[in-house]
Amino acid sequence: MVLAAVAGAHGIAGEVRLKVFADDLAAHRSFNDGALTLVKLRDGTIARFAEVADRTAAEALRGTVLTVPRDALPPLGEGEYYHADLLGLAAVSTGGEALGRVVAVENFGAGDVVEIARANGKTFMVPMTAVPEWNPERLVVEAGFVEP
Repeated sequence: MVLAAVAGAHGIAGEVRLKVFADDLAAHRSFNDGALTLVKLRDGTIARFAEVADRTAAEALRGTVLTVPRDALPPLGEGEYYHADLLGLAAVSTGGEALGRVVAVENFGAGDVVEIARANGKTFMVPMTAVPEWNPERLVVEAGFVEP
């Protein structure tokens, strides 16, 4: 599961700036199957890794995503989900119509938005509030939110 991405170097000592996608990045110490070991996290977005000695090495990490295994994440509460768990799910309407597959989950500030790709390649988006239910096999969308 992707928790963050390296945005670039920070200073000259090997720290990196992160774009963080998780609530608590500090709960993890090992990333990318042990390739990166978090030594220090400042302000939630400036990180020092044991394997990164200087600015050149930090710049080389630009664009690197930081991942942890799915089982390293905390358990979910009722009604909660990880975006990655929704990707690839079959989408159907509350009326039973097959809609396509979930290809992205975005958040532009007002809540999660699910992007669904139809078989013909066209996509449409619906707010997560229009999804009354989902499970590991499918995601159900309120029929009134379905675009032709």
